[in-house]
Amino acid sequence: MDGLALTPLESEALRLSLWVSGWAVLASLPPGIFCAWVLARCRFPGKSVVDGLIHLPLVLPPVVVGYALLVSFGHHGPVGAWLWETFAISFAFNWKGAALASAVISFPLLVRAVRLSLESVDQGLEAAARTLGAGPWRVFFTITLPLVVPGVVTGVILAFARSLSEFGATITFVSNIPGQTRTLPIALYTLTQVPNGDAGAIRLCIISVVVAMVALVASEILSRRVAQRMEG
Repeated sequence: MDGLALTPLESEALRLSLWVSGWAVLASLPPGIFCAWVLARCRFPGKSVVDGLIHLPLVLPPVVVGYALLVSFGHHGPVGAWLWETFAISFAFNWKGAALASAVISFPLLVRAVRLSLESVDQGLEAAARTLGAGPWRVFFTITLPLVVPGVVTGVILAFARSLSEFGATITFVSNIPGQTRTLPIALYTLTQVPNGDAGAIRLCIISVVVAMVALVASEILSRRVAQRMEG
């Protein structure tokens, strides 16, 4: 049993990963739903470019994303310097930066899941609500959003699982700081670089697989249950 017990380093990494991933998804949800709605409902010049930019983190090396965040949100970056001088907010080398990196990397998964759900909604229902006098915001919150709940649930869980596994962008942007940025993947990498760290690395590897599988299974189950309740 002692071999299954997590060390303080491993427990800290797991707690930090859950904290960072939770905040990453929470911060991504409103803009993710908005972007998904724009891509599913609007037609405008340059839409394909916007679509490409939103999904770019899926195909870019995570290190590239992390370096772009470091240049932009670092202490001397244009956005980072402004945030620090104006609001005393810093993303560099702390858990907030790790959450930002995870949010950027997982954002396309959230948007894609919600967008696919939006595209399956019968727009005749929205049109009928508008003819009855409902405004755009009321139509969205009372008709559209409830119908896309399964897609939102799927996107949230997939984004959460992806955030838990984020490594390249995080370590490039906020480094490897115990208690601040050493998330589960970074802790696993750290253990592979030290003597006698194999046992801990194996435990974290198993934890990572279990958490990812639980997230994927939960996504499927929750989506089905929500869809069944809506149909019933």
